Amino acid sequence: MKIYLAGPFFSTKQITRIEKVEKALTNNQTVTSYFSPRLSDENSQSSAPEGSPAWAKQIFKKDVAEIDKADALVVVADYVHANMDSGTAFEVGYAYNANKPIIILQELTDEPLNLMIGQAAHYYTQNINEIETYDFNQLPANDFTGKTF
Repeated sequence: MKIYLAGPFFSTKQITRIEKVEKALTNNQTVTSYFSPRLSDENSQSSAPEGSPAWAKQIFKKDVAEIDKADALVVVADYVHANMDSGTAFEVGYAYNANKPIIILQELTDEPLNLMIGQAAHYYTQNINEIETYDFNQLPANDFTGKTF
């Protein structure tokens, strides 16, 4: 299974969380490969200045193409309190529309989850260790049943 990893990586705390998920995906025997936008070489290969419209278009096209190629998404829902990163929310909606299984990780267990994200989830967990052992070949389901808004 090829996985697309969606989630914010704007702060040290967020980068640390994404790195843990990358490690879990690396160690998961049912994952053949994964794409993490954080590790994409598009940023370093772009001739356009970071933050420019040309740069944004290049990154957008690359990430959408990688979602299209993926068999499933692993999504880090944690951002700021109950809010999800807007780019991550787009990736979830795009993948849901493409009928791709969405595995949601929400480590901040005291926060509610937006109903659109919770209902899009094929599998929901609050434990990063489950990403390492999740069977992407069988794709077991686990509905979100927590607080929602």
